[in-house]
Amino acid sequence: MYRLQVFAGVAAVALMASATSSWAQTASEAAPVALDEIVVTAQRRAENLQEVPVSVTAMTGAQLQNQRVGDVLALSGLAPGLQIKTDDNAANPRMFIRGIGVNDFNPGTASAVGVYVDGVYVASPLAQLAGFYDLEQVEVLRGPQGTLYGRNTTGGAINVVTKKPSSTPSGDFAIEFGRFNAVNAQGGFSGPIAGDVLSFRVSGLYDKNDGYTTNRLTGNKGNDANRWATRLALRYQPDDKLTADLSLSLNQSRGGSIWTYHRSLIAQTPEAAGDFDPSLGYAVCKPAFYTSGQCTNVLGYANTSSNLYEGDYRFEGKDIVKLFGATASVSYDLGDMTLYSITGYQRAARDDWEDTDANPLQVISARYIALQETLSQEFRLQSNGAGPTRWVTGLYWAKDDLSNDSRYDVLGDLRSPTPDNPTGMDPAASIGVFGWPLTQKTRSWAVFGQIDRDLTSRLTFTAGLRYSVDDKSFHYVSDVDYGLVTLFTYDGDKTFKSLSGRLGLRYALTDDANLYATYNRGYKSGGFFTGQTTAPEDLGPYDDETVDAFEVGAKSEFLDRRLRLNAAAFYYDYQDLQVYTVIQRGALSVQYFTNASAARVYGAEAEIEARPARGLSLTLGAALLNAEYKDFVSVGQDYSGNRLPSAPKASVNGVVRYEHPLPVGDFAGQLDFTYRSKVFFDTANTERLSDKGRAYVNGQLGWKLDGGRYELGVWGKNLLDETNILDITAVEGLGFDVFSMGPPRTYGVYLRARY
Repeated sequence: MYRLQVFAGVAAVALMASATSSWAQTASEAAPVALDEIVVTAQRRAENLQEVPVSVTAMTGAQLQNQRVGDVLALSGLAPGLQIKTDDNAANPRMFIRGIGVNDFNPGTASAVGVYVDGVYVASPLAQLAGFYDLEQVEVLRGPQGTLYGRNTTGGAINVVTKKPSSTPSGDFAIEFGRFNAVNAQGGFSGPIAGDVLSFRVSGLYDKNDGYTTNRLTGNKGNDANRWATRLALRYQPDDKLTADLSLSLNQSRGGSIWTYHRSLIAQTPEAAGDFDPSLGYAVCKPAFYTSGQCTNVLGYANTSSNLYEGDYRFEGKDIVKLFGATASVSYDLGDMTLYSITGYQRAARDDWEDTDANPLQVISARYIALQETLSQEFRLQSNGAGPTRWVTGLYWAKDDLSNDSRYDVLGDLRSPTPDNPTGMDPAASIGVFGWPLTQKTRSWAVFGQIDRDLTSRLTFTAGLRYSVDDKSFHYVSDVDYGLVTLFTYDGDKTFKSLSGRLGLRYALTDDANLYATYNRGYKSGGFFTGQTTAPEDLGPYDDETVDAFEVGAKSEFLDRRLRLNAAAFYYDYQDLQVYTVIQRGALSVQYFTNASAARVYGAEAEIEARPARGLSLTLGAALLNAEYKDFVSVGQDYSGNRLPSAPKASVNGVVRYEHPLPVGDFAGQLDFTYRSKVFFDTANTERLSDKGRAYVNGQLGWKLDGGRYELGVWGKNLLDETNILDITAVEGLGFDVFSMGPPRTYGVYLRARY
């Protein structure tokens, strides 16, 4: 909490001091430093951010570049209430907005936070960690998106907008070199093919580094990156009525698999022993003894190092992800209205083999193989202009097919081959290669609409409604020894239907200040669990998740648009919240997916942006959050009153940027930070599976030349070298926890050019 107070105090003092010295200027003097107007598409049309009755944070491509946001994971903490983590190197980000998200890493589980790229829903979590490059803007929408977006989400949405082709030749390029032999190069170029009628944009990314974790057995580095991506976009615009955009993209990541930190749990001496857990059959070590050598895993390995960036890895693995995407977006102006068609296709393939237990003994390793293909189509008809009545209506359809052939190799060092059992596998004793090949087919469609009606010159009423249908068919096999032994098969088919929508009022106090109040009914489809299990009853189907969300907010600008203040307070009442957790079944830790009976979430957020002086810009965001389960009992465990995972009570983010002319060129410096208070990583709120409050500080110093066409400088991330724990996962049945780690302090140099 102390660091939160320090950073918030510094930002507030800087803001007030700069404002006091500068805001005494006249309006004419202030005009050149007014804040830029921010245009967002949160309601599926281009609107001024200050007039949209939705909690949304918008970040431009330049802002993302200056804060080194290379993928969706790096957005964590940059918007109030947004937390993102992962237990993988190239896939499966787990996103939480206002405490709402899903801990499940299996590809068949839809996130509570939707990711959209150029209007197309990215259904597969295998594709959601693709590299960010050549972006125009990213919008973070907080709260249920149950009306206008392709798939209903109860937590929010991340809307990614890429740069579009232009008939005017233009281009940009950036390259960075940094710690751990990091190289990041990206750029794009636009130009005409046939005058103003047909234009193109081609862009690409190359990102490689050696990694920041050391294998003590070999001296090699891991948690490395090795990815590239390219995108070709075409725009056909024969007149002022028709615009057609086509985009084709390829992404490939061939870096190493995740290298985690192993924490041994089984006490071997009375001094190290904490409470005896009868469900585990051992005493869990006291924290002071974790690295003493008196704590081991189930096979006797003791990790005596407290360095979270090293381990004894018996193999080093790969996490290979290949993505292909195609988007066709067409709009036709009919006069009073415009017709839109958005077609999307995505193919995501993954092959990941990892040393899951992060130790030299064969306790458990994983091979994740999955293929997911999605085809979607949206037709939307919406009014033009800014008349007293504005409306949107549309149809949505999607086809999503998932196949999975993943396996866990458990306790391989305990196999005892015999003539009758040459593999030595013993499923009854949890010794063997356990697979869960499956297929899931989802067919979705929806009809939706929203109307905004100006009741007076200042009061606007909003109403929206969406009817959704998700039909899911599911085939699952639980097997041992690559299919030689089948434990069970499961087939299921269920249709999930929902009605969601929103009501809202917006009142314009002045031309620069708006108040709003909204009610949203959010929905997230039920389904079947796609993780590994040996119990068919674990597969479901689980129920729909629903939320009644209430929000009031204010959006305002002051001092000739040099100060912007947006704030909101919210209350969510969840029913059947979908929860992924880990339970004990015998001696094993087992993945489990179920519905909490209820959850309550409430809090408040504020964002401040200011331009107190020429060249100086300040932003500050803050969120207070209370998120807990209500009446939640599962498998004999009572979680009622527990905090939701990845739901900090407080979070703060801020940026200070200053540009100033020099005798040659211009100085451009920036300092930014994020802070979040303590979080729990599990449903049970286990103390050892939590992380204290953390603050991360980043910065860069640059020199701009030729009117900003060129820029070179130095940068640093996590300058205070704060411990960067993304997640902690318990594997108690096998006697250990694993820590997923983000990078430590990194730094380097950069060069940018634009034409």
